[in-house]
Amino acid sequence: MEINSETTRQHPQSLSDLFITFTVMALQGFGGVLTVAQRELVEKKRWMTNAEFVEEWAVAQIMPGPNIINLCIMLGGRYFGLRGVLASIAGMLFAPLLLLLLVALIYAQFASHPGVVGALRGMGAVAAGLIVASGIKMIPSQLKNPMGGISCLLLGMSSFVAVALMHWPLVYLLLVLGPVAYFLTYRKLSE
Repeated sequence: MEINSETTRQHPQSLSDLFITFTVMALQGFGGVLTVAQRELVEKKRWMTNAEFVEEWAVAQIMPGPNIINLCIMLGGRYFGLRGVLASIAGMLFAPLLLLLLVALIYAQFASHPGVVGALRGMGAVAAGLIVASGIKMIPSQLKNPMGGISCLLLGMSSFVAVALMHWPLVYLLLVLGPVAYFLTYRKLSE
């Protein structure tokens, strides 16, 4: 669901709203927060359009550090400056840190139990499915990209091959495909 009208665009009402939103996202994001972030920020909160989310997520991915933390920094800073940055990062990290410490204590006791091993394998499959679902949800916004759907598809497939099959580090992918994407977009926009 994409929101195109600026009049329907919402924004965080307070630092607490920012903190709670990112806390809720963090507590749902097992194996990654991409799917949850897209649903929460675009579909539920309407703080961004799907196209804006894709653009912001792309920027978050090329910056050093965890992608979702980079997105927190961008959104928190946009709406509330430094206080927003701190509130969004705290929301994203505080509750998961407490849970992680608790789980680490429990896991140390039961790590070799077959039920625990099987559950972790199952969660990996679910996480992979969530990532695929998020990618599919982002396709409509890529079809509207200035490069065109075919170019986006080819660059996406090239990225997949480079990372998943050839095991290229992200920095090499950015150095090779980044300038190609930049050139194709610049060429289309200057026509």
